Amino acid sequence: QVQLVESGGGLVQAGGSLRLSCAASGRAFIFSSTAMAWFRRAPGQERELVAAINWSGDSKIYADSVKGRFTISRDNARNTVYLQMNRLKPEDTADYYCAAHLGRRYDVAANYNYWGQGTQVTVSS
Repeated sequence: QVQLVESGGGLVQAGGSLRLSCAASGRAFIFSSTAMAWFRRAPGQERELVAAINWSGDSKIYADSVKGRFTISRDNARNTVYLQMNRLKPEDTADYYCAAHLGRRYDVAANYNYWGQGTQVTVSS
């Protein structure tokens, strides 16, 4: 079993920054072998893969809408994954979810099967 707890959401003005964190834990769970990702769901929209990172942190993917503004990273010593969000836009407003995949294909959204409760991000114009 894997537990994921997000933090760092909030209200920010357009152009501002936020950093989301996701702390992972669980029995027999090896964070350093786990692919991690951030998804988001805006009101009335489907869930979207925002960014994903492989077990070692040397491979990452991003949604086109956030490339150049968001950065995903991980600290395997702290069992934590981060999402640095810069130059935020009102269209980034959504609930953001951390997710884990106990496999190698970090770049396939459908593979993620462990989820946090989410943290809300609101960007005002």
